Amino acid sequence: MKKPPFSRFSELVTAGGRTVWGDPSDVGKAVDGPHSMWPVADWAKNSGAEQFLFVSSAGIYKTSDELPHVEGDPVKADAGHVAVEKYISGLSFGSWAAFRPQYMIGSGNNKDCEEWFFDRIVRDRPVPLPGSGMQLTNISHVRDLSSMLALAVESPAAANGNIFNCVSDRAVTFIGLAKLCAQAAGREPQIVFYDPKAAGVDAKKAFPFRNMHFYSEPRAAKEVLGWTSTTDLPEDLKERFSEYISIGRDKKEIKFDLDDKILESLKVAVTA
Repeated sequence: MKKPPFSRFSELVTAGGRTVWGDPSDVGKAVDGPHSMWPVADWAKNSGAEQFLFVSSAGIYKTSDELPHVEGDPVKADAGHVAVEKYISGLSFGSWAAFRPQYMIGSGNNKDCEEWFFDRIVRDRPVPLPGSGMQLTNISHVRDLSSMLALAVESPAAANGNIFNCVSDRAVTFIGLAKLCAQAAGREPQIVFYDPKAAGVDAKKAFPFRNMHFYSEPRAAKEVLGWTSTTDLPEDLKERFSEYISIGRDKKEIKFDLDDKILESLKVAVTA
């Protein structure tokens, strides 16, 4: 609880929110897999909660030849988030809904997204992109998720029983993201491309995004909740870079072992 976003829960109270605490022995009976969420949902139901909103994941969609993913597309039956969504739907809340974000940016995020690019750009290192770099993905600012959740709270009847893809309404290529991050940092990116297999690396460990086209559409939120996206990547990344510098991550010692292996396979020298 000492790291973001958990360390910032007090901001909810400061902003006027009300927190209700349960007995950790009840809420935390299970710690692994989808079952770890069930005691929380049970506790909320038994405590008289009228509405339950679950932040799921767009990562549960099955790979498809037809994109973007929309609500109702096939999902992976063995995915933990799917099991949680099904469990919550059977608890008879007055209103429940699931939100499926993809890649999020914003203050307090504990998963590298734009930071991965900044780490290389500010150190004048090459930015290694798998494949052609033209793979499409979706990046959303956290305010899109929060505004969608707020609309569901304001309109519980409309939100009830729905799945909402919590994503912005524009896709971006890996190359585009690298360029936008460099633009936010006031630098020129040194982009190189590699074949993970030829380089002998696992793309899942060497790159923070899926090495494929993977993006969703917020169709249900627009139609059901009247929601609109406010994500503006060029401007939002400037905000993110400002915080990146303010917390001193540009001075932090970072290991680039996998990058070095990739660059060695490409015979690309690191001059920084």
